Amino acid sequence: MGRSVSYPTGSVVAFHLLDDGEEDDTDWAYECLVEEVIDTMKATFPSFQRFDGWRGREDRILLRNAFADCGISTYCGLAAIWLAERDDARYWEADLYNPRVPRARHWLAQVSGRFIDLFGELRLVGRFSNGEAIFERSRSACTTGA
Repeated sequence: MGRSVSYPTGSVVAFHLLDDGEEDDTDWAYECLVEEVIDTMKATFPSFQRFDGWRGREDRILLRNAFADCGISTYCGLAAIWLAERDDARYWEADLYNPRVPRARHWLAQVSGRFIDLFGELRLVGRFSNGEAIFERSRSACTTGA
């Protein structure tokens, strides 16, 4: 089966190219994108705070608020910038006393369109039977000339 960039199940995902043809600059492009995501998310959604963590081995958490994690995953020059409901022990313990899950899902539904507009350069069209993903430039990237 083919492989593509990882992201947490059920997350809102914006795809972005890291590779601009310069192989030596991929690490630099990644670090610049990480800083851009952090700065843009904190400016757009002030409830987010920097967080250094991982979901599994491939999904890096950059920011966290009461409801969601915002992170990045990469594979072969493709970055998945994602927003997903938190899935950590403190979140679930807090949910026992004051239900957060419905509010978190409602909040994610409200902000998903804005999130995609902020970071979505590519749109996932579909997958072949071997698992390889097919993308197209998003309309917002086409109109801005990105």
